[in-house]
Amino acid sequence: MKLSGEELEVLSILEENHKIPVEDIALMVNSSVEDVTAIIKKLEDEQIIVSYPALIDWSKVVGKENIVAMIDVKVTPKRGVGFDDVAERIYRFPEVTSLYLMSGAYDLSITIEGKTMSEIARFVSEKLSTIDNVISTTTHFMLKKYKHDGVIFGETMTGIVGWWFHHDERTPTLFSRNGKGTKAIWN
Repeated sequence: MKLSGEELEVLSILEENHKIPVEDIALMVNSSVEDVTAIIKKLEDEQIIVSYPALIDWSKVVGKENIVAMIDVKVTPKRGVGFDDVAERIYRFPEVTSLYLMSGAYDLSITIEGKTMSEIARFVSEKLSTIDNVISTTTHFMLKKYKHDGVIFGETMTGIVGWWFHHDERTPTLFSRNGKGTKAIWN
């Protein structure tokens, strides 16, 4: 689907922070609240905006510290379906939080979460490695999360939000978030 400049701007802003009020987005793209609301609804209806996940630092919540592992998997692709059949079997496991087809030494990259290292080891040995066409796995345990989905952990939502070029202008505008909303601070 081809999108307008204004629609692309709205997507970029929402990707950066989906909690920015529609009124602030309208200011940032130099449009009305009604138009921005209609754009967001259209993008949701077309499944271009798939979801609005909250990014949570579980390491700060006592009793909720999960172990995260990234697993590289070598797979023999199936005739006629390639990697899709094996990938579908893997992404259906509730422990799997993400799965990607990769180029390089391994075919699939899996991220899983568990309560203990033993739980993850059992997943690899009892579920993952027993799947037909899985040749080998390499498991990496995450020790500390510094940045995820563009968000640096430990920083607050105050300060500079970013530069935005309105679709009908050549002059950038710098926006700042101060806890009371988003405002243009340089134009």
